[in-house]
Amino acid sequence: MTTDDQAEWHRRRRHAVTVHAEAQKRLRAVEISQARALVADFVRRARARDLPTQALVARAYSGRGRYRTGLRGWYLKSDRSMAVAEDGTFYLLTVPASLRARLTGVTLRGDDPPLVVGRGGKDGESIPLATLLERALSRQ
Repeated sequence: MTTDDQAEWHRRRRHAVTVHAEAQKRLRAVEISQARALVADFVRRARARDLPTQALVARAYSGRGRYRTGLRGWYLKSDRSMAVAEDGTFYLLTVPASLRARLTGVTLRGDDPPLVVGRGGKDGESIPLATLLERALSRQ
């Protein structure tokens, strides 16, 4: 393989990687948009059913320690690791451990909701967001 052939191969490879990354970014944006629409519909339906909200509590990554968030909403999983706030923002409710936060609470930033929760995890641990939202609606 000549130097020109190698340079061309590297150029094509870089281009292919860039095209793939851009496609993945577009796909992720579409999935986030679809997931946000599901969450917005969930909030609308939860309010229509007068589904009660709860004070949302975050937990330390280690599982030890609970932290006030100042938010109210609906938990989506029985382990209370994710929730939707009253304003329709999706939250993952795990935070770094902090003595100060145990006293003062934590301020959470909303997360982009996944269309499939647990994708890429162990077999059988992924679940469509739509299924979690339906389960949360049916708990009442």
